[in-house]
Amino acid sequence: MNKMLGDKKAIFLFTFPALAVFTVFVFYPIMQTFYRSFYEWDGINEAVFSGLDNYRELFTDPLFYQSVANCLIFAVILVLFQISAATLLTFALLNPRIKGKKFFRTAYFIPVVLSVTVVCQLWSAIYNPEFGLINQVLEALGSDLHQNWLSDMHFAIFAVTFVNVWQYTGYQFTIIYSGARAIPEDYLEAARIDGCTNWKMNLHIVLPLLKSTFRMCFVFAVTGGLNAYAQMNLLTKGGPGTSTYTLTYMTFRNAFTVGKFGYGCASAVMLVILCLAATVILNRLFKDRDGIMA
Repeated sequence: MNKMLGDKKAIFLFTFPALAVFTVFVFYPIMQTFYRSFYEWDGINEAVFSGLDNYRELFTDPLFYQSVANCLIFAVILVLFQISAATLLTFALLNPRIKGKKFFRTAYFIPVVLSVTVVCQLWSAIYNPEFGLINQVLEALGSDLHQNWLSDMHFAIFAVTFVNVWQYTGYQFTIIYSGARAIPEDYLEAARIDGCTNWKMNLHIVLPLLKSTFRMCFVFAVTGGLNAYAQMNLLTKGGPGTSTYTLTYMTFRNAFTVGKFGYGCASAVMLVILCLAATVILNRLFKDRDGIMA
């Protein structure tokens, strides 16, 4: 094994297929997007070099800042609710007194495997102002909070974000639960013998040992929020007005609807930069004091 790991030809042979796929489907499109962002182009006719004009227009466009703000709202809500709910569900299933763990694990993950289109259709009916489940429940409880959730400029972004929270909490749960199950049982058994309660064991043993797992979950949640698109497109089309625009939706609209492909590429470049910055910041935040990643 050591001889093979020291053989540069063997290393190249095993890594080349992955590098080739990454280059063709990830690196090259990103470089093309960056290159096209310096051109005024409608995607069909000949492109005209415009330098930094697309970026100047982007940084003076109020819609860009609104889209970034919506991305950050989306990301913060995903972090707060998805990871918190997934952690609590993990703690519940780590309790040895809980029965039917296999059923609960499957039930939590079912929304993840559903089509985004199906989920959005379901929640569109739940949010319906006339016969939607939420308004019906509020009315049964005697509340006056009768909302047109997807048509309200203040509630729409939160309503759309919650659809993502509901669908992908099971994904975060699977990651966190798998990390918790990888913790040596000796640690947990020793804590129980010493009289440690389940809550204290989860707080002082499980959570610290899941640091690297949480790092990955935070990266997925934040970058997922910054890349939000499908729910906006299916539920609100970016509306009402532009209240649920995100950078991804703005990029798609400019490039394929308005015909400003170069301008759409510029917003896509900013999206890549934001995702990279978020990943770097989160990796630094989750470093150990000695500088080694947990």
